[in-house]
Parts: sequence; structure tokens; C-alpha cells
Amino acid sequence: MIVVMKARSNLRQPILTILALLIPVAIFIAAAPTNSPNINSLKPAPPIPVAFVISEGAVVIDFCGPWEVFRDVMLSSGDHPFRLYTVSDKTAPITAGGGMKIVPDYTFANAPAPKAIVIPAQSEPSKAMLDWIRQSTKNTDVTMSVCTGAFVLARTGLLDGKSATTFHAAFNTFAMQFPKIELKRGARFVENGNLATAGGLSSGIDLALRVVERYYGRDVAQKTAYNMEYQGQGWMNADSNQIYATTPVSTAEHPLCPVCGMDVDVATAPKSVYKGTTYYFCSDDDKKTFDAAPDKFATADKGS
Repeated sequence: MIVVMKARSNLRQPILTILALLIPVAIFIAAAPTNSPNINSLKPAPPIPVAFVISEGAVVIDFCGPWEVFRDVMLSSGDHPFRLYTVSDKTAPITAGGGMKIVPDYTFANAPAPKAIVIPAQSEPSKAMLDWIRQSTKNTDVTMSVCTGAFVLARTGLLDGKSATTFHAAFNTFAMQFPKIELKRGARFVENGNLATAGGLSSGIDLALRVVERYYGRDVAQKTAYNMEYQGQGWMNADSNQIYATTPVSTAEHPLCPVCGMDVDVATAPKSVYKGTTYYFCSDDDKKTFDAAPDKFATADKGS
């Protein structure tokens, strides 16, 4: 009996040592990004033409962020594989967000066929824009929207029956306007075949890095991020926007705009009274949107 107990005691220490080594490994695996580097890989055939679809009011970071990502990709051969250009209804200068003037490279009538399309937040799309996106996407590797550029992509009908995300302040409006699309709250980006949608603003940088990863692997994407001194990790985890997954609740003490869900200053905000309740808005445009269909927003506001 004494011999047996000594044997068990001698075995205990190696087992405890092994467990001590395995626990950190298990924690690392559990904390690792959910996207495998090999999922949804694309076959690059450089030069890869990337079209940036822009119009009046295009949000600068939505297209300049991804532009910088694709521009900074360099392969081990020293080659830059992406060829970037802008396309719009006309080649006359447009005014992007903040007053930036841009002269588009091509019109929808003469633009080269793209293998990737980037659609930033911008003004209402023209029929020519929607037709071009719809037709070009038949042959793209990726057609991606950034922020409320998802509204433009959704208007093409290509997202019907699929899932998508957009800027967090536009969740309610997007869900109401496009009931055939499953809205993913809390997603940094969403991928569906050759379609992809990013959340707001800086999310476009992460989706662009994810596209680079799909073409050339994680090492090239990481090197690109390093050279940009970009430290965000969202491109390796599509579900990394969980801070926006829960809809904020509007209260009398802390009212939110029922259209966009953002904070309002009751002292200066436009307002409407509907069924005895006063609603405050971030802008006159949001007030007009609410006044056109108040029951939709009032119901959504109560449901949140």
C-alpha cells in the first residue's frame, strides 16, 4: 500500500506541471480572433483594379482609409498589386466631406472593369451608379461598403436575403428601409460571398485589411498594418464591434434621437410631439424623416 501511494505521489507533480503549461495555451486559443486566415481566400491576379465609387458628400475616411490600405500593400517582390481609381457620374470636381475637392478619374460610362469596389457614405446614389455597381459586381472579387455606404449597396438589391452592417447610428433606419436584409449589430464587418459591408468610418480600414488578407494572407496584411502604424485588430475579428451590439435606451433624463439613436441637446434640438410624447432630433433632416413616418420610429423607440 505504501509503495502504491508513493507511486501516485510521484505521478502527481508531472500531471500538475502539464496542466500548468496547457492552461495558458487554452486561454490563448479562446482569445484568438474568430476568423481563420484561410477562410474565404481570393486568388489574386495583379494588377488588381479597385474602384472607389464617390459622389457629393462622400465621407473622407470611408474611402481614404481603404485607399491607403490598398496603396500600402507591397509584396515580397517589391510590387504594389492594387491599381486604384475613382469613378462617379461625371469627371467634374465633387465636394467630399469637410470641403475636400476631388476630380473623379472616370465616369460610369468609361470606367475600367473593377475586381474590387469600395462604396463610402455619400449622397443619394444616381440610377447610373446603382446600375454600374449591380453590373460590375457580377465579376468582382469583392464589392464592399463602408459606413452608410451600405444604404447605396442595399439600394442595388444585391444584399436582399443576406446579412449586413452599417454605421451604428443608422441601424434603426437601415432596418426599416431594408427589411429583406438581416442587420448585424456589433459586427465590425460582414462578408457574404463577394459582398462585404463594414461598420462606421474606421471600420473600412479593417475591412480593407481583411480583403488584403483574403488575397495575400495574414502576413502581408499584418505587414501592411505595421507599415501604416495602424494598431487596430478589428480586421482579424469580424465581431469586434460588440460595444454597438446593444441598442441604447432613450429616457426622459437622457433623450436620444429616435432616428439615429445619438445624444441630443433638448435646449437646442429640433423636436416633434407625437401622441403626447416629445421627441428630439439631431438635425432637421432627422426630424423630417421622423415626421414622414412617426409611428415606425415611435414603435422602435419603445421597443429599444
